[in-house]
Amino acid sequence: MTRDTNRSPKHRFRTLAVGSDPNGIRPVEGGPDDVIPPLHLSTTFEWAGSDEVTDHAYSRESNPTRVALEDQIARLEGGEHGLVFASGMAAISTTMLSLVTPGGHIVSSDSVYSGTEKLLTEILAGNFGIDVDFIDARDPENVAAVADSDTDLIWVETPSNPLMRLCDVRSIADIAQDHNVAFGVDSTFASPYFQAPLELGADVVVHSTTKYLNGHSDSTGGAVITDDDAVFENLAFSQQTGLGNMLAPFDCYLVARGIKTLPTRMEDHEKNAMAVARFLEDHDWVDRVHYPGLESHPQHDLATEQMSGYSGMLSFEFDGTLAEIEAFVEGLDIFTPGASLGGVESLIEVPSLMIPDEVGHGPATAEIPENLVRMSVGIEDVDDLREDLRTALP
Repeated sequence: MTRDTNRSPKHRFRTLAVGSDPNGIRPVEGGPDDVIPPLHLSTTFEWAGSDEVTDHAYSRESNPTRVALEDQIARLEGGEHGLVFASGMAAISTTMLSLVTPGGHIVSSDSVYSGTEKLLTEILAGNFGIDVDFIDARDPENVAAVADSDTDLIWVETPSNPLMRLCDVRSIADIAQDHNVAFGVDSTFASPYFQAPLELGADVVVHSTTKYLNGHSDSTGGAVITDDDAVFENLAFSQQTGLGNMLAPFDCYLVARGIKTLPTRMEDHEKNAMAVARFLEDHDWVDRVHYPGLESHPQHDLATEQMSGYSGMLSFEFDGTLAEIEAFVEGLDIFTPGASLGGVESLIEVPSLMIPDEVGHGPATAEIPENLVRMSVGIEDVDDLREDLRTALP
């Protein structure tokens, strides 16, 4: 499956990813005819004089390499505005701190990345007195039950990390609109290639560019895309001045380079993940596989409706002890045990073993099973991946 529906009247997704737009090719209007956006490392730029408009003055506020990437990511999401940040968590925290006032109200899905959970509970609720309601957002009625006109932000992660749960973006967007509430979606697991939350009604989309957008595990960053001018101005002030947490030019260059192969990589990720998911589903030592592309996934129909593909992320529940899980992981050759995801290489993570202090076990958030194994399926030969698993599993 491919995503060819995009708001650009001229080009399809693959062409946009390569960078076929004047702003993506020439970050400085009237500048050199670079086929690839150049890397601008300068922290400051010459003043053009009082009679000239200066596009760039100081790199914290504006940098040609960063502007080129922000424009390109906005086009990929079909949005008007894009901003890039020093990490995915920087993008999320800037969004929440900019859109929610002290003492405000956030409705969040209960299946979210552990860093997002800690931001919501320890910083926003703990330090700013913000009321946070965690709900099972798989059912939009649960969102409707707690959101009202006093709510500042509805936040969901779809598919979620690491449980691979989905939220009905269009239905929740309708609820947000009824109450005039901002609606944000973390779409990192899907990437812009397989999901377009703005087209489904979201106000803000967030990505960790560290993952699929960069795709090579050599740059940390985040992105926010929106159609709302006021939201953009608010976030841009925070990025450039209030918090100053913009993405550095060299990382912008790396992400822009990675995006050029995003469509090709995502199709390979999905193809391999589907094959691995089906292999695991039939294995005696696997209780359950969480992958939206499988017909057995309880939200498979929703995934097919709101996504154009199922991405390369999956998780499964191992039928064995933690010691047996650890032996399985140590027996792998191609899958590398480690954090993060979305790179060309296959990674595997057992949250209860590898990051026990970061696993969300709050009373209001979704429980992560002790035997859960998360996989970021890479683009290696799929037969090698299956053989690696077959050899390591009991």
